Amino acid sequence: MNPQHMYKFITSICFLFVFVGVTAQQSKDSIPKDSIVYKTNYGLRVGIDISKPIRAMLQDNYSGLELVGDYRISKNWYAAAEIGTEEFTTKEDFTNSTSKGNYIRLGLNYNSYKNWLDMNNEIIIGFRYGFATFEQTLNSYQINTGNTVFPSDIITTPISEDGLTAHWSEIQIGYRAEVYDNLFITFTGSYKVMVSITDPANFKTHYAPGFNRVYASNTGFGFNYTISYLIPFRKK
Repeated sequence: MNPQHMYKFITSICFLFVFVGVTAQQSKDSIPKDSIVYKTNYGLRVGIDISKPIRAMLQDNYSGLELVGDYRISKNWYAAAEIGTEEFTTKEDFTNSTSKGNYIRLGLNYNSYKNWLDMNNEIIIGFRYGFATFEQTLNSYQINTGNTVFPSDIITTPISEDGLTAHWSEIQIGYRAEVYDNLFITFTGSYKVMVSITDPANFKTHYAPGFNRVYASNTGFGFNYTISYLIPFRKK
């Protein structure tokens, strides 16, 4: 093949590649792009923990009410709070006491669940700081003398002390599902660590509102089952 024919051949190949490339780019540009932007609701979600009235129906020594709320501050983060009141009577071998008071828990929730389009479910990882003010009443007590044949008398004169406080931290893990438009149900479990608590004189606090039973290790557990409604302020 002489040089002139070789030059024409190479030139033709180059033009062919250029033509194919331009045509492919034009075909790609002609495909309509998806212009739909999916937005989710941002707003205030408020609700009630229905596990507490259920517990009150099943236990005659308990009563309580808790309101819950959270506000979405970014795609996966929520500022959250719970506020409530509880009264619980603890029955031990030698003592009978009642704790009654109010509490608040403040903190953040992180949603680790990646939703499909138009879904608003959550796998919750949360942290809370809890604070309670309460009074403790020693309803009755019996001195443990170790004598089972002739036990000591049971003292039934109540002894009360108010102005008691408790501070704790807790980690929450749970799941939240949107069962209807802006209506949610949530299951959470929590592990709590007591930071500080004031006890009545000569008596150990067995129960702190919002914290639940106080064990010797100063740790505790909790469970919540809530129904809440989202009041949307904007979409983003």
